[in-house]
Amino acid sequence: MRERSTFHGGVAGQIPQVSEGVGGKLNSLLSLAGGRQTRTMIRVLGAMLGMLLIATSPPVQAQSGTGSAGPGQSPPGLFADQNSPQSFAASIPPHAAAPFQSRPILSLPEMFVRQWTPRNQRFAFEEFKMSEDNQSQKLTLKETIFLALKHNPGLASVALDPVASTESVRAANAIFDPQLSSQIDVAKQVTPVSSPFQNPNSVTNTQKFYDWNFGMSKVLSTTNGTLGLTFNNDRELTNSSFSPVNPVYTPTMVMSLSQPLLQNFGWRFATINVRLAESAQRVSQWNYASSLNDFVQRIGNDYWGIVQAQENLKVQQSALEFNNDLVRVNGASVRIGMMAPVNLSEALSAAATARANVQAAVAGVDIAEATLRQDVAFNPARAVLAQPIEPAEHPDTRAEEHETDQAAFERMIDDSPSLAGLRESIVGALIQVRYAENQTLPQLNLGVQFGITSEAGNSKCTATITVPSFANCFDPSGPKVTPGQDNAAELPFNGGYGSALNGLWNFAFYDYAAVLGFSIPLDNAAPQAALSQARISLEQNRLQYQQALYQAALQVKAGLSNLHAYQEQVESTAQATSYAAESLRDVQVQFRVGTATTNQLLQYQSNLVTAQGNEVQSDVGLENARLALWHAEGTLLGHFNINFEIRDPHQSPWYSRF
Repeated sequence: MRERSTFHGGVAGQIPQVSEGVGGKLNSLLSLAGGRQTRTMIRVLGAMLGMLLIATSPPVQAQSGTGSAGPGQSPPGLFADQNSPQSFAASIPPHAAAPFQSRPILSLPEMFVRQWTPRNQRFAFEEFKMSEDNQSQKLTLKETIFLALKHNPGLASVALDPVASTESVRAANAIFDPQLSSQIDVAKQVTPVSSPFQNPNSVTNTQKFYDWNFGMSKVLSTTNGTLGLTFNNDRELTNSSFSPVNPVYTPTMVMSLSQPLLQNFGWRFATINVRLAESAQRVSQWNYASSLNDFVQRIGNDYWGIVQAQENLKVQQSALEFNNDLVRVNGASVRIGMMAPVNLSEALSAAATARANVQAAVAGVDIAEATLRQDVAFNPARAVLAQPIEPAEHPDTRAEEHETDQAAFERMIDDSPSLAGLRESIVGALIQVRYAENQTLPQLNLGVQFGITSEAGNSKCTATITVPSFANCFDPSGPKVTPGQDNAAELPFNGGYGSALNGLWNFAFYDYAAVLGFSIPLDNAAPQAALSQARISLEQNRLQYQQALYQAALQVKAGLSNLHAYQEQVESTAQATSYAAESLRDVQVQFRVGTATTNQLLQYQSNLVTAQGNEVQSDVGLENARLALWHAEGTLLGHFNINFEIRDPHQSPWYSRF
């Protein structure tokens, strides 16, 4: 394992010292005031300033780029007292829409109360209890990602898109849900009589009707035909003497089928809208996976952004400490006449610049920390600013085996969620073209109907002025006949409602009809235009996929190039830091003997700070390059054990099976 250069405080920023022991270290720093003076004067000055330098110098530590929290360390925080989660389930569960669904019967009273309660529609918005939650958590990158996946409200909102599209599949299947209908009514009609024989005892004709009708219709999922069944019941009561059966019950049962034979008919055409909804739901899942891919990369960039900002702050603080020491040393030298005032001015200018850089670095740390904490959105205290996250990892700068372009492109095609979503969009467009092609066919519809009816009630013996040949009853008010002979007729419908129902199944009274209808617009312009639009949409989807494929390949190629470049930059910047440190040590020696000026010393110190900053940037850039490559390949979720699988949106409610 390659160890990085030794830095002050364990981070790039400390000016490397020459190996001269404690006394030699002090002399190397304090001889900045000397030049050509006697060693006695140098030692006197060293004795005066040595105590101050020792008190302000933190211990030197070595930092290794292992990409971990350190050997044997267990970072405290959310996962300190439990095993760190090994994986995260990010797939949309099958019953994710259940909390948003209403129970058909049990929820009716509550809905009714809400509909008739005089109140304004209100929503309980978030109330914050404090402005900032300062209880930080020290987490690894993987733990931070899992925490963000669980708590980020923006991602949770995107996760509801597949849930909503699942309900679209349910709605598409609802076309096959049987429709039940019923109607109960009563009506009364009073009109003047139209004949003196109609109602001899009254000048009004009174009729009262009772109806109780039921019906059911269903679209067949096999043929796209509509099957209907109606059961109508009528009861009529009148005071007219012209009604031979009064009251009378008339039940009627009718079965019908309306079946398209050209347009809206074909193999699995009845379920074409269901398949379109299922395809759209799969697209929604892939879009959510793409959002997950983007979000994980964003959290990773935020995480390493804090690391870079903190390391940069330490570099700038070390530079400020160096310049402050130089100001003190040069100030003492100027006061005793050993150095020109211009050297002090140069040191003061460099210290002011370093102080400004520290202030900017502090702001950078604050912004980076705020960005991560708000993206993670772990907010148990309900504060405006969520709980801060302290990174527990350092960049892993170990060399890796280079991945070939071919292997990366294969992973991209197999695993990229954005490309998979576009491929599914093409499938949906193909289904839409098939639907549009069907709509260009003529309408040829077959309608068949068969009905049965019956009648029963209180049959009256009805007489006329003559004796009918089919007389079957005797009416005292009818024509005179010999005793024992019938003089009137009675219809054979005597009985109650039950008799009328039983009479249905005798099939004595029935009707049937068959209709074959054909229609087509002369130019058929509207369906042809819709078909052209569907084909254009398909071509657009195909071209969009091709363009996305090119862009994804470009991102993969750029990711590979950046990864290889950063791997080399890590080595180069580490060497640059080492050479800059060695150069500064040489200039320090020259400064002690008076052959180097303050300006030269500051220049070499600035070179070291720049080299250290470049090393920090390359180390963090390597981690971000890994994230970018994994994101382009579509393997980012798998690298962090985030389990995401596309769920089959197919639903088979009982009514969609026939």
